[in-house]
Amino acid sequence: MTKEFVAKHRYARMTPRKGRYVMDLVRGLPVNQALDVLAFSDRRAAHFIRKVLASAVANASQDAEINVNKLRIMKAFVDDGPTLRFRWRPGPQGRAMPFRKRTCHLTIIVGEEEKS
Repeated sequence: MTKEFVAKHRYARMTPRKGRYVMDLVRGLPVNQALDVLAFSDRRAAHFIRKVLASAVANASQDAEINVNKLRIMKAFVDDGPTLRFRWRPGPQGRAMPFRKRTCHLTIIVGEEEKS
């Protein structure tokens, strides 16, 4: 059984759907390759995910038994966060209609590759 190290960013100010596009790019990759992919991605979510991944690597580096260069993204997911509703736009017949400002929770779990 391998050790796993977790990093989370809760209440990220982006929609979960946009975060999932980028998370799908790096899921299952070695950490060094994933950091390169995120560094050159044009999507705004890549910045948030790169910081979470760097935090997970930093958490793993605290363990002396772990080789940071052999880390791989084991699990990576984006969950829905609470919806912030403080913006309004004009609606029909003089009404005010709220529009949703969504948030999400980013979670990345890294671990060492299994030796075969």
